[in-house]
Amino acid sequence: MLEDLRTYFERLVALYEGQKAECSRLSAELESSKLEREALSEKIKGLEREIDNLKLTHAFSTPEGGNHVAREKIEKMIRQLDKCIAQLEQ
Repeated sequence: MLEDLRTYFERLVALYEGQKAECSRLSAELESSKLEREALSEKIKGLEREIDNLKLTHAFSTPEGGNHVAREKIEKMIRQLDKCIAQLEQ
């Protein structure tokens, strides 16, 4: 009976050590995933800034001799800004 108790206790300790090691592994994996998520989040922010810059570049790009088109785009943007300012003042 004492030997059975000792065997049971040794199995219990072995299971505890296994779970402890698994917990450590999962904690390390979680930390790694957090770091990867942060890095990807920063990459997404950078790509969004790049998209915004490309949109602005495209908005102001004009075909040859298209100064008139560019002027109209700028005037349209100014009108939209004026509308926004007017709404904010209300």
